[in-house]
Amino acid sequence: MTGWYAERRPDWSAKAVIAATVLALLLVAAVPVALLAGIVMMALGHVIGGLALFGGSILAAAVAVVVAGMSGMRHLRKMVSRSFRVVPLDGSQYADVAEPENSGYDDVIELDPSEYTEVR
Repeated sequence: MTGWYAERRPDWSAKAVIAATVLALLLVAAVPVALLAGIVMMALGHVIGGLALFGGSILAAAVAVVVAGMSGMRHLRKMVSRSFRVVPLDGSQYADVAEPENSGYDDVIELDPSEYTEVR
């Protein structure tokens, strides 16, 4: 049982994805606080500063969410390809695969490759 936990210990890239996600969550949670602080600043006469504070917090939160999402997807793709031995196929590897003879449906029309047309 201890060997399973040792294998599941996150590497540095997983820790980076977790850190990016936590940072994104903290920045998104800080947006309402920045809105309140911006309203207080605008009420005290600093309109440009209040708008800059609120706009900057939204921009920082959006960038953090995008970075966390992109790094998470990249990490997920890497984990899946490592776990399931996914190999990208090119066109030559499909040459020996034949299409099924009959799908069992009566209303299916089989087309010859010369009858294909491009629909736009």
